[in-house]
Amino acid sequence: MAEEKNKIVWNEKEKKFETVDKKAYLEYELRGDGGGGRVMDITHTYVPPSKRGQGLAALLCVAAFSHAQNHSFSVIPTCSYVSDTFLPRNPTWNSILYKDDVLKSSI
Repeated sequence: MAEEKNKIVWNEKEKKFETVDKKAYLEYELRGDGGGGRVMDITHTYVPPSKRGQGLAALLCVAAFSHAQNHSFSVIPTCSYVSDTFLPRNPTWNSILYKDDVLKSSI
């Protein structure tokens, strides 16, 4: 039953990825990038103390990044867990990060 306990579900209505019991979650906002593309801004990740140490935050991030990749979204890692912990440990996801400085660097 451990797999069911750590299963991550997409709650489209509330813009969250969450555990089945809804106690651990990742929140996001969808934004336009001006060019018709879509950007997923990951704003908050929460795991209650009773569930910490099980890798749930990373599972939530993988679910969100996979969703973004499957829908051709780029990601803004506003959440400090995502930017400071998840991405340094999982650099393969850097390829779908939103790059606001692309124009600035070519000027």
